[in-house]
Amino acid sequence: MNDCIFCKIIKGELPSKTVYEDNLIKVIMNINPSTDGHLLILPKEHYVNIMDIKEEIITHSFQIIRDVLYPLLKKNLNCEGLTIAENNELGQEIRHFHIHLTPRYPDDNVEYKYDETKLSDIEEVYQKLSEKQ
Repeated sequence: MNDCIFCKIIKGELPSKTVYEDNLIKVIMNINPSTDGHLLILPKEHYVNIMDIKEEIITHSFQIIRDVLYPLLKKNLNCEGLTIAENNELGQEIRHFHIHLTPRYPDDNVEYKYDETKLSDIEEVYQKLSEKQ
């Protein structure tokens, strides 16, 4: 895509801080990080979201997370965990499939909290998801 920011980064038309790159993906520093070391995995081919990306690229991306990136983040930044996220449509600011890797630290103030008030909604939502299509 001509106007895609991530495609321009992949082509070298826009600057980035590249942490890892191979023939399928480019991994860059997020310019608006949630924590130190927040990375974005970008497939080199343009895909809008999870519905149109090749399975090979997803599999490869998770292998690189497991074998290269998470060990690198743990060793060099001393993170104690990792949040992996990917947005589709709502919440997806750039319409180029990408995976967020957010290193986690004890006092990072990134919140993914259990909310007991949501328990009452579970049965209703479960019923909707259990209906035959």
